[in-house]
Parts: sequence; structure tokens; C-alpha cells
Amino acid sequence: MRILVTGASGFIGSAVVAELLRAGHQVVGLVRSDAAAKAVLAAGATVQRGSLEAPAAIAEIAASTDGVVHTAFDHDFSKSHVERANKDVQVIEAMGAALAGSGKPLVIASGMAGIAQGRAALETDAVTAATSFRGRSEELQLEFAERGVRTSIVRLPPTVHGQGDHGFVPYLISVARSQGVSAYIGEGTNRWPAVHRLDAARLFRLALERAPAGTRLHAVQDEGVATREIANVIGRRLGVPAVSKSRDEAPAHFGFIAQFFGMDALASSALTRERFGWNPAEKALLADLDDTHYFEQAGS
Repeated sequence: MRILVTGASGFIGSAVVAELLRAGHQVVGLVRSDAAAKAVLAAGATVQRGSLEAPAAIAEIAASTDGVVHTAFDHDFSKSHVERANKDVQVIEAMGAALAGSGKPLVIASGMAGIAQGRAALETDAVTAATSFRGRSEELQLEFAERGVRTSIVRLPPTVHGQGDHGFVPYLISVARSQGVSAYIGEGTNRWPAVHRLDAARLFRLALERAPAGTRLHAVQDEGVATREIANVIGRRLGVPAVSKSRDEAPAHFGFIAQFFGMDALASSALTRERFGWNPAEKALLADLDDTHYFEQAGS
């Protein structure tokens, strides 16, 4: 199939591009910059210029392909959640309308943090615009499933890790390096789910190829790693103590990440594994975190 991948040069999107190419698909990578275009071309894909600010143009490209994997998202934290979520909704709405009645696949990335409280988040858990800032995107996917689009949702955990990660884990390492301690919040028993970017990419491909319309999939390898264990590995690698910070102290220590690092975000992928035969094969979070690349990267 000839597949459009949005966010094709990104941390997750670039892994999806490589996975699709290995599986024999042709890939059209949506890019904004010359540097991104160069990277996507080097990977073996073709390039289309585009931006989330121009959803109609993206929809036109989508209509000319055999399906779409949508990994792009505005991660500019200087903007509000609402503004960034609305931009995603506009792009999905435009692409879904362009694919309506075609039976073509439209796979989107979403998140799972905060879906469930006091238990593991499940694939069967629905979210709405009222309960999640990505909820309207998921609602649209289900609506387009009723309009002849083979939609699916790949929910990603707060930590997608691997070589080139520039998300929460490198931020935690940088904070520990600058503060001289590797901290966790409270007792550090709250849990973060995680997945390696290459395992996540394989799940996006499976969703594209096999997921029925309206399917939710969970890209979760580690269902829940205690945040104290994450802090312990970082502290050991940096040679600094792992210490507890109270919830009142956390914002000053961690900055904006405090609200996320303090969550208990346990999540299950049991149904995904059962239905699609997805078995993560890459390093789990703590083993990958203990690799040199995270600390070379954070120090550069």
C-alpha cells in the first residue's frame, strides 16, 4: 500500500516510516522543513510538504494514498492543551472526510494517561472531549468508522523510549543533573507505563494492516514502572542520590513535568496482544534507561 505518514521525521513517525518500508509498503512522509525532508528521503520514503495548520491540503494528499498513519501532533507546550487538541481535531476531521466511504485505513496516535483511576487503563475504556484533551480526536475516529473509514486508535503511554528520545525521560535526567538529586514524588510507588519506539511502530503497522474499523489498541510493554525505580536508575547512572519530594515541593523541582510524573498511570495491553499477536521485543524501560545513550544525549 501507498501510505501517508504525518510527523514522518519525528521520534515515533520516523520509526513508523522505517517499519512500513521494511514491510513492503510505499511511504509518503509529510514534512515541514528541509531537514525533515532530507531525513525522510534518506529513509527511502517520498516527501510531501505540509503542515498541521493546513488540514485541507493534508486531506488532499491523504485521498491520493491507500491509507494514513497520523503521528503528528503540536507539542509546543507554550500553547494551551485546547489549542493543540483543536488543531489535531481539524486535521483528523479533514482526513476522515476525504477518506469517507473508501474503506481505507486511518490510524491515529493518542494517549492513555489519566484514562483510568485506581486501575489499569484498558482498550475498552472510552474517552470523550469532556474527559480527555485528546478525547475529541478519538470520538471523531469512531464517528468516521461509521462513515466507511477503517479507523483505529493507537494509544501511547507517557513514555515512549529509545535512541533519540527527547521526551520525559531525558527531561528527568536533565533535572537530576542540574539539581544534584534524582527525585521521585512521595513514596514513588505511582507507576508509568512505557513502550519502546520500535515496538510502538510495529503496532502502528499492525493497526494499519489488520485493525477493524473503530479499534483501540494499547502500545504498552511495561504496564507500570514505579517512578522510584526510574529515579533510582537515573541517580545511579549520574552518581547522585535518589530522594523523595513531596507533592508541594514537586512543581519547583520538576517544573511542568511534575503533574505527569506524579500520576499513577497503570495501563494494560492484554487485549491488543491477544487480538493482534503483538509481542514487544525491544528493551523494557529500565533496561533501556540504563543504556549509555540516554546519558550521552542528556549531557549533550
